[in-house]
Amino acid sequence: MRSMTNSPVDRKAFLSNVRRVVIKVGSAVLTTADGLNPDAISRLATQLSALRDRGLDVVLVSSGAVAAGRQRIRERTKKKNGTTYKDLPSRQAASAVGQGRLMHDYDEAFAVHGKITAQVLLTRGGLKVRERFLNARNTMERLLEWGVIPIINENDTVAVQELEFGDNDTLGAMCLGLVGADLFINLTSADGVYDKNPDGNPDARPIPTIEAIAALDIEAMCDGKTSVGTGGMYSKLRAARRAAQLGVPTLIVSGKGEFDLLAVLDGAEKGTFILPEDHTVSSKKFWLAYHDDPSGSIVVDKGAANALVTKGKSLLPIGVSAVQGCFDRGALVFIRDLQGDELGVGLSNFSSNELERIKGLRTDELASVIGPVSFDEAVHRDNMLLDAAI
Repeated sequence: MRSMTNSPVDRKAFLSNVRRVVIKVGSAVLTTADGLNPDAISRLATQLSALRDRGLDVVLVSSGAVAAGRQRIRERTKKKNGTTYKDLPSRQAASAVGQGRLMHDYDEAFAVHGKITAQVLLTRGGLKVRERFLNARNTMERLLEWGVIPIINENDTVAVQELEFGDNDTLGAMCLGLVGADLFINLTSADGVYDKNPDGNPDARPIPTIEAIAALDIEAMCDGKTSVGTGGMYSKLRAARRAAQLGVPTLIVSGKGEFDLLAVLDGAEKGTFILPEDHTVSSKKFWLAYHDDPSGSIVVDKGAANALVTKGKSLLPIGVSAVQGCFDRGALVFIRDLQGDELGVGLSNFSSNELERIKGLRTDELASVIGPVSFDEAVHRDNMLLDAAI
């Protein structure tokens, strides 16, 4: 199967059974140089209300709080030289001012169509603990049951650097598992995905369909992870790859101008349609792989790498060749082969210090080195996701 194609697929067939959709909208769609664009918010509310009237459950993941805050107190957010404060505390402060303004504008725009909205602020720390994740899921389920449209954003005011999602594309992908969505729509300022960065390549061609996103080198397509900025096409494709692992298709489509989501759901050839993978992962594995950034790496020998990749085995200490970084028991870590290539991620049953002492040892030798243990595996296969989209 080709990884991408100019040949159209039957989108309507894929989308005919969609019942619950997560829609992410970025600042490039919602804002102008002057702040929030009321026309964009009105158009978005009209589109999402039409989806709700069709019977779909709709969850909106929205950027824009920081821009709304800076718009409200513009002169106070500037330094003496006229430049805008962009450090984390300043962004958090602007978000604190802007969250209320953003939700006020959404409330008014949706009320025109008789729809009720709910503000849901999340942090990665809030989803890191499984119990809290499940509580958030129950709350979201009840809101959707009541016909409310949840509007989700990262809680910028209390998030710290280490706990940030980093961009709302990542947050949107995490919400797919949170609410059990059937479709991810990523509204962007571009018309979809191109085979190379169109900013510096006038010969770049649009890609209507991506059949196997795991086979793509998305860093090369986007000229690296960061060249297009936080929330750029790299992060959108990474989020789409995560969605594909969960069995959820993604539409990356323009949210500028008179866009028509009803037409898109009816199969209109707009933007880029990214198909789900045939072999999907459980919501639990999806959560454990992406709830946190890896704290270190476990390097495995050739035999262990083969056992993990081809036989679906757990990782035993005897297959560990090296340990990189400092982490505690239960930390999320990369699993790499001897060449440094990433095989996947998993939750380590041992701390980095313990692994350094028991690497290369047989199971029956562990107790003599670190005392009695209740498990034999360094990383159990149930707590591991290979080929993770980190």
